[in-house]
Amino acid sequence: DRGIQYCATAYQQIHHRYGIVCSMTDGYDCYQNALAERVNGILKTEFLISKPANLEQAEVMIRQAIAIYNTKRLHTALQYKTPDEVHRASLMELS
Repeated sequence: DRGIQYCATAYQQIHHRYGIVCSMTDGYDCYQNALAERVNGILKTEFLISKPANLEQAEVMIRQAIAIYNTKRLHTALQYKTPDEVHRASLMELS
């Protein structure tokens, strides 16, 4: 999202102070944000159903959710395959 609040100098300075690289769309593809919001929504509603006690636990929960999303969760848009299966198949086609 390239909303004004995210592009604001004060907000960007906070990122810089803590060594955070802000991730925003490049401004040319309006579908980039929609895809990110979809994935974030799935993580929040299907995987992160309890509140983490601290940042370390949140990191573990997110890593586990992403691993399940990529290797176990079947996706209708991928003909009921996992993203990992589709990715590995495309690599096989290239070799």
